[in-house]
Amino acid sequence: MKTILEHIKTSEKQNLAVLIDPDVFNLKKASQFIAKVNKSIASHIFIGGSTVEAHATEALISAIKPLTSLPIVLFPGDVTQISNQADAILFLSLVSGRNPEYLIGQHVKAVSKLRNSDLEIIPTGYILIDGQKETATQKVTNTEPLKNTQEIVDTAKAAQLLGMQLVYLEAGSGAKHEVQEAVIKAVKAEINIPLIVGGGIRSKFAIDKAFNAGADLVVIGTAFEEDESFFNKIKR
Repeated sequence: MKTILEHIKTSEKQNLAVLIDPDVFNLKKASQFIAKVNKSIASHIFIGGSTVEAHATEALISAIKPLTSLPIVLFPGDVTQISNQADAILFLSLVSGRNPEYLIGQHVKAVSKLRNSDLEIIPTGYILIDGQKETATQKVTNTEPLKNTQEIVDTAKAAQLLGMQLVYLEAGSGAKHEVQEAVIKAVKAEINIPLIVGGGIRSKFAIDKAFNAGADLVVIGTAFEEDESFFNKIKR
């Protein structure tokens, strides 16, 4: 059986992840919501947020895991969001910033939780891209997003050379503009590990643009938070 990382690396189809923030998701709507996810082209469910209340992640996964066969992947803002109920964790290092707490500090704190865990741990180079709106990630991590394409490309390549297994280009939740196609293409041409793209993607057209530019996996979040009917546009 393939691991989640192996599936992303070898999948011939385009992968789409639905990102659910435990702090804004209504657990009472879990069954109805996950039914829509299951009927969509979504291939993964990501769970996480920049700041999440204690035990909210655990409660969310407990509610949705019996309702879907899709892999549930942690996209944690900090160590408190780790849950062994998930299938995998993106072990995110904020390589676009220079705050040691999010380059290595949180990771060291996570070891005690991950040492005896069955979670698939996927080292991921996380790059915050300017989406023309200050994001929660900026505030929490006290870092600035990257704007220069060459710097973004070089940062992504550095992440690969450091041994990261994925690169994640993130414009941030609620971004006014998604990651530009030219940036995606430039990064994809430089690296040979899977590329994830998210932030500010609010339409099927934007999803297709990201895929066509070279994204191996696209993440949507705000789109369905603002309009659940968005799932009608991405049905299988």
